[in-house]
Amino acid sequence: MIARLSGILLQKSVTQCVVDVHGAGYRVVVPLSTFYELPEAGQPVILQIHTHVREDAISLYGFYTEEEREVFQLMISVSGIGPKLAVNVLSGITAGEWVRAVAVEDLKRLTGIPGVGRKTAERMILELKDKAVKLGSEAAPVGIAAGRMGEQVKEDALSALVNLGYKGSSARDAVEQIMKEATEPLSLDRILKKALRILAG
Repeated sequence: MIARLSGILLQKSVTQCVVDVHGAGYRVVVPLSTFYELPEAGQPVILQIHTHVREDAISLYGFYTEEEREVFQLMISVSGIGPKLAVNVLSGITAGEWVRAVAVEDLKRLTGIPGVGRKTAERMILELKDKAVKLGSEAAPVGIAAGRMGEQVKEDALSALVNLGYKGSSARDAVEQIMKEATEPLSLDRILKKALRILAG
């Protein structure tokens, strides 16, 4: 079972990437939270991997942090939650936010994620609350992490928007508007969601 990949990033999209490891190309499905952290093509990359084996396929799911992978594996341990939905959840909420939401039984936050209905959210809480509480003390802060203040988060947001196909000038205008209007530190996830709403308008 593959647990980690270290190589050169060949390609990336918002749903997957290809990593070259000594001449072998591995296609890896990634959530948006990991996509935002990927370097440019041609640069070194390290991903934590979950190998999902089915009768008809072997799929690799990649994560930027151990915490993301652990949260993913917790979710797919729940009946009715498969890898596709777990990736979708991590594309709409950070691993730390998910841990916090499950630990405090925040149904509103969980059902606010596209694809997560009330029954699924309740099942997550019922089966995973104790494990989420245990992880809670180790969860990363929801806001901007140390060392990624201001300009770095801004540049990360611009890079992600350009990779999604938006023009650099339009993306920069949207991000600068959000940063100017912000009254508190914003996570990369929140900046991107606000920017996408502005660009869609």
